[in-house]
Parts: sequence; C-alpha cells; structure tokens
Amino acid sequence: MELTVWRTFVTVCRLGSLSAAAAELHHTQSAVSRQVAGLERQLGVPLIERHARGVRPTPAGEVFRHHALATLSEADRAVRAAREAGDGAFNRPLTVGATPSLAAGIVPEAIRALQKEAGSIRWSLLPGLSAPLHHRVTTGDLDVAVVTDAPPGLPHDPRVERRFLGLDDMVVALPVDHPQAGRGPVHMQTLADETWVEDNDGSAALLHQHAARAGVSARIDLTAADLPGKLALVATGHAIALIPGVLTRALRIDITTVGLVDPPTRGIYTITPHRSPHPCAAPLLDQLATAFASIRSDHATHQPTETDAHPIGPTLHDGITDS
Repeated sequence: MELTVWRTFVTVCRLGSLSAAAAELHHTQSAVSRQVAGLERQLGVPLIERHARGVRPTPAGEVFRHHALATLSEADRAVRAAREAGDGAFNRPLTVGATPSLAAGIVPEAIRALQKEAGSIRWSLLPGLSAPLHHRVTTGDLDVAVVTDAPPGLPHDPRVERRFLGLDDMVVALPVDHPQAGRGPVHMQTLADETWVEDNDGSAALLHQHAARAGVSARIDLTAADLPGKLALVATGHAIALIPGVLTRALRIDITTVGLVDPPTRGIYTITPHRSPHPCAAPLLDQLATAFASIRSDHATHQPTETDAHPIGPTLHDGITDS
C-alpha cells in the first residue's frame, strides 16, 4: 500500500468531500475516487459512505483512519530526521513513553526543566500502559519509559535499566458535588456502596485488593476505554474511581479527590535501554525524579487529615486532557 493513497484517504475523511480533497491535493476528483476505491479493494471492506452533504468514514474506515494518521505522522518524522541528518550528524529526537497519568504532568514538567538547562530538544511523547511501553524500550522504539509496578508488575529484564522514583498513593476521584468532596482521608467502608468505574486491569486489581483488606467489596459496574473516558464518567456523576495521586493537580475542574486511609500504592519507575542510550536520557531521569518529588510533596501537602470533621468544599484543579 502506498502512503500517498493513505494520505488521500485521511484528507477525504478530514474534509468530508471527495471534491474538496481533490482540490487540496491538486488531484482530479476521479483520481481521488480511484485511490479510495483501490484502497477499499486491498482491504476488502468499504471505507467511506455517502450522505447528503458528502462522505464520511464507515466504522472500518474510522479504525483505518486512526492508524493511518499515526503511520503518516511517523513517516513524516522519518523524512524530517533523515534530511536533518544529511550532513552526517546524529540528531534523532528523544522518544519518551509514559502511562497516561504520568504523561499528564510529570513528563512534560521534566522535559520543560531539561530544556531550560540544555536548550531546545526535539522530543516526542507516547502514552501507553506499562507492559507495552517496557516492550518498546527493549525494541529500541523508546529511549525512556516512565511506568508503574501496578499489577501484573514489571518483569525482570537484563536488557533495560530500571530506576525507582518513588511510591505514589492512589486516591479516589469524585464529582465535585459528591458528599465526600473535601473530606478525607476516608475508610474504604465509607465507599462500599458506591459505583466504581475502571479503565484497566491493573487499577482494578489495586481497588479490589484494597477493598478486600478493608473487609468490603468494590462494585466496578462501569468500564471505560481509557483514562479520559473514566474521568468523564466520574465528572458526570455516574461513578467514582481509583486514580493515581500524581494525577490530582492535572485533573479537569469538575472532578475532585479524596484520600484513603492506608491507601494502595504503586511504584513509579523509569526504564532505559542498557545499550546506546540517548544523550539526553540521563539528565531527563534526574529531572523526572525532581518532578515526581515535587508533585508528590504538593499532593501530600494538600491532603486533608483524617480528623477533619467538616467538608472544606471541592478542590478545583487545572484542566488538562490526557491521551
């Protein structure tokens, strides 16, 4: 499959029109139509459907569009990197992976601090779960990964170097009008009748383990595809959720948090390859450790004590979209 055809299809989806895509790409409409039809024949499924105001992707087309965008972006990066290294100098960007909660705050803060010290650095960020990120470090796709040891944990792998940044207390995310907003820390028994939402098995395992230690059960009645979906269900009052403490100051403004008595914790680690490390990897690890300590300290400072008798009102946080 030619990437030119993929780019044509993505353009058609973005503009919702074969003629508009043809004008932008400087093709004829018939040429655009042939390219899309050829792509459909190769895949064996229809990718677009017509409607009154143009065209739109089918469900199969939407899935393909999502992956095509990522592939085209990576191809463009490859072309830029090759051209920039045309003089023989090695100048590849620093590629960093992180779990969604860490990608929302710690990693950008660490990169910003690194750039203040070292100047402009080309870098990219890939959010993901710990196991896939670990694998991408071993295959050379990532220079640094910031991961957790939440269940099922991290494997021992001699191909990588693992550095412990610290323990992160899990907290409970609540809608701002929840009765427990502003209180805390609370015992798990207080939340025994709540509906919970989860987006991954590791966080669900931590929740079940903590509830079992407290002698109650946690009803995970709702599931979400990712962290933004999980937080959306919390914000709209459908459920509450267990989330990492390091995420609290990056939450959307319609969510607050409450601490737990004897909370479940997870370890935060960096993973780097033993061979051919990126020159910026080592200083980034130092900045990540500093950023984690700062966020951890800030979270601990703003947690109410168990003796608080009255709510102090919801805590509002700067909004951010996690990806």
